[in-house]
Amino acid sequence: MPRWLIIAGLSLVVLGVILQFAPGLLGWFGRLPGDINVDTERSRVFVPITSMVLISVILTLLINLFQR
Repeated sequence: MPRWLIIAGLSLVVLGVILQFAPGLLGWFGRLPGDINVDTERSRVFVPITSMVLISVILTLLINLFQR
């Protein structure tokens, strides 16, 4: 468990550095086909279905790669 927490922390640090110094690198996230974005006068709803499926597939592949 401690090893996974260290890996998760380092991943968050790397993601933070990427977002700080190269924000255009992840500009596509949340704008994929299948992401739902509804704006009305009184409310705003954003459901990133496709983006979350993509993240889930990538994380599943990485976890399976490191476990073997």
